Amino acid sequence: MRPLWLLASLLALSQALPFEQKGFWDFTLDDGLLMMNDEEASGADTTSGIPDLDSLTPTFSSMCPFGCHCHLRVVQCSDLGLKSVPKEISPDTTLLDLQNNDITELRKDDFKGLQHLYALVLVNNKISKIHEKAFSPLRKLQKLYISKNNLVEIPPSLPGSLVELRIHDNRIRKVPKGVFSGLRSMNCIEMGGNPLENSGFEPGAFDGLKLNYLRISEAKLTGIPKDLPETLNELHLDHNKIQAIELEDLLRYSKLYRLGLGHNQIRMIENGSLSFLPTLRELHLDNNKLSRVPAGLPDLKLLQVVYLHSNNITKVGVNDFCPVGFGVKRAYYNGISLFNNPVPYWEVQPATFRCVTDRLAIQFGNYKK
Repeated sequence: MRPLWLLASLLALSQALPFEQKGFWDFTLDDGLLMMNDEEASGADTTSGIPDLDSLTPTFSSMCPFGCHCHLRVVQCSDLGLKSVPKEISPDTTLLDLQNNDITELRKDDFKGLQHLYALVLVNNKISKIHEKAFSPLRKLQKLYISKNNLVEIPPSLPGSLVELRIHDNRIRKVPKGVFSGLRSMNCIEMGGNPLENSGFEPGAFDGLKLNYLRISEAKLTGIPKDLPETLNELHLDHNKIQAIELEDLLRYSKLYRLGLGHNQIRMIENGSLSFLPTLRELHLDNNKLSRVPAGLPDLKLLQVVYLHSNNITKVGVNDFCPVGFGVKRAYYNGISLFNNPVPYWEVQPATFRCVTDRLAIQFGNYKK
């Protein structure tokens, strides 16, 4: 039954994108999307990327690599101590799971004949080298999970059919121009946990991409990278070293629903910076060094969730969150976190949260020097 559960989890991923990933399979839960359950908040095409379920009928091929489990076009070869991609994989395979092995290299003919492969899982191996034609046979590949390896560069010649790339926790320091060329279907890239600095992104590195979701967390960024795709619905840059948000940093990202900037060193957000995000629903600024509530929140008519806990905020004004007048805000807040700030919460006026759905949505207190 495990292969069936594995396939069902991957199919669920086609309809939702995660906010935070603690472990490889955690993103199938997607708790973050519960706050934005309308169709447009998903940031993903709910029809593209899903294989025809009618085609997933049982096959009776006797081809199955030694030690692996094969059923319903799913080949599961995880946790076997494999040194290389196994042979004798059935050509009708849809999902190939090779995670938690000792594979060090992907060779030219490792995936020869696997033209029906939809998802390839290579997480937690020791891959440091990929032949430039290794993925050439995979004309229908949509999901490539190659996180937790030893890669120092984005793999060359990725399949043009690719929709989702998870390449976090490698050793990548540079994203050159043209590396994503021809990937017109790509809508999700997770590349956190790499030692990427701002200078590591060449101008035009993301040219041609129409991403919905991008995460570059746990890297070495000191500012928001330039020239990211304008199509982004979700951008997550948490756990970096970003110190300030300047006026032009968010200029091109008017389609953002969710912005994650928690666990940085942000002291200043320039006035007017947030005005370029008219569709923003969720803003994460927790665990920074802000001394006040960022200006411009009342003008974000669709904003519902603001994380500001664990900063240095000492005062909350009556108009810091809600616009003046009734009927201005189109979506009321359902989450405001201000705990672990040196705010004398007994001095905050009740009218400060007049546009909050429920008082329980406000989190105060628990400040420790």
